[in-house]
Amino acid sequence: MILITGATGKSGSATANELFKLGASYRALIRNPEKENDLKEIGADVILGSVEDKDSLESAMADIETVLILLPNSEDQLSLEKQIVDMSVASGVKSIVKVSSIEATPDATSPIPRLHQESEDYIKASGLDWTMIKPNFYMQNLLSSAGTIKEQDKIFLPMGDGKTGMIDTRDVGKVLAKVLTEEGHASKNYSITGPEILSFHDVAEKFSNVLGRKIDYVDMPMAAYKDILSKFLTNQWHLDSVIDLFQGIVEGGIEDKTDTYSELMGQQPTSLEEYIAEHKFIFNS
Repeated sequence: MILITGATGKSGSATANELFKLGASYRALIRNPEKENDLKEIGADVILGSVEDKDSLESAMADIETVLILLPNSEDQLSLEKQIVDMSVASGVKSIVKVSSIEATPDATSPIPRLHQESEDYIKASGLDWTMIKPNFYMQNLLSSAGTIKEQDKIFLPMGDGKTGMIDTRDVGKVLAKVLTEEGHASKNYSITGPEILSFHDVAEKFSNVLGRKIDYVDMPMAAYKDILSKFLTNQWHLDSVIDLFQGIVEGGIEDKTDTYSELMGQQPTSLEEYIAEHKFIFNS
């Protein structure tokens, strides 16, 4: 039996759907009862609770062999992931799969990659089998620009000329389902990108090609963007950490794509143009 955390988020729900397609037995620990029936319809054994609550976490761990750690970035994320690891050890879990970040490296200084790296180190020291899935920028993040693309034909972001390896969260879900249900992935670090490394000027060009009209990327000053973002991210740690992450993209981001997805899945990951074409109705007025 597999336990997945974060089952109601984009990557988590994609993983749940893929596990259902594979006929795998899995359990989802969720806090929102309104999502319970949706998950049950795709085969989940649902436990209502949270990773913060040790009792519900202990209940969710019963008869579990593999745990997926997939938590949203937060100030408490590292302590919560350590708690999941400790509970996994105490409950006789055999292996942990963690969704980390391609930026999580031993020399990481940005808060979010650094906490991912510290969590990776803690998991590796636990004695459990482990697999790290390390994606980059999600294509779904571009949905936050749908309003300005639709109304102004512009993408306002503070990324400079930095580059990312955008990947569809559904592709991440496919990888997660595969490593959760197969042998042979222990002690593997899987860095995953989409099929192209793109600047945000490139992103605007992709939108222009698919939508059939000129879309411009407007490189905003970071301070101005932070002021706008602060209206949505009210937690100061989260706000500062996201801005720090974006600053890392400004300073270069990543230069090289990986072939990890195609090697694991035997097919190419979704391209940005394919993603935009599928979601044209969101970006068109």
